[in-house]
Amino acid sequence: MHPYVAILIGVLSVASSAIFVKLSSADAGPLAFYRMLFSVVLMLPLFLSKHRKELITIHKKQWAIMCLSGTFLAFHFILWFESLNYTSVASSTVLVTLQPLFAIVGTYLLFKEPLSKKTMIAAVITIGGSVLLAWGDVRIGGTALFGDMLALIACALISFYMLCGQSVRQTISSTTYTIIVYAVSAIVLAIYVPLKGESFGPYQSIDWCWFILLAIVPNLLGHNLFNWSLKYVSANAISIAILFEPVGASILAYFVFREYLHASQVIGGVIVLAGIIFYTIDEKKMKKFFQKNY
Repeated sequence: MHPYVAILIGVLSVASSAIFVKLSSADAGPLAFYRMLFSVVLMLPLFLSKHRKELITIHKKQWAIMCLSGTFLAFHFILWFESLNYTSVASSTVLVTLQPLFAIVGTYLLFKEPLSKKTMIAAVITIGGSVLLAWGDVRIGGTALFGDMLALIACALISFYMLCGQSVRQTISSTTYTIIVYAVSAIVLAIYVPLKGESFGPYQSIDWCWFILLAIVPNLLGHNLFNWSLKYVSANAISIAILFEPVGASILAYFVFREYLHASQVIGGVIVLAGIIFYTIDEKKMKKFFQKNY
């Protein structure tokens, strides 16, 4: 497979997450729980065969960080899935992709990383696009704006999840880190669901299909294709490609739910993506790429 074909499939796989969530009749908590549970079950054979011995090398501090990371991930999914009940797929996925903006703030506050001029420009662009996007949703109704707020908080939580994993992943393999964090998330969600008064079942057969597809397609297929593509293309190219998840999600939402977008939503979403791409793109690598190919 050509690596760019794999990346395209990966983007559409990740974009399908919001579609499966909206197709399911389950509440946000059970949806997130089964997504994590089935992901752990599917990854378990690989982990037990190749990585189980790694468990004894993990320190208490690393366990604590991974537990915190798993908790952030659990509530990210709860809030993001809940946001899809109030706002459009396009608005929700665009706001969730603001993760780099929250990462900028997080690295500045936690690691004292200086803010460059480029970073500040990108932040202003993305915030402006977000305001325009939210303004379009205000015109639709107050519930859409509430959904936008849930998506923004979900974005902040996934940024905290990434920041937690930044140090731990230096010494722990991707498989081990992922399965532990997913397992912690599943445990947190198993506690949350009954406390919230939601139910683990029974569900219709079609809902179980959505649960399993959430684990297989966006979690395992999407991210695994991105990881495979790293052998052939730069991480920078994949980072930019992932940002087009809202585009893929919006296209799928149009065909599945007939979700139409207002002009302000489209313009705001495009501005947000432009700001994030501007921040993500590496000018030196892009210059070398064009010199090499053109």
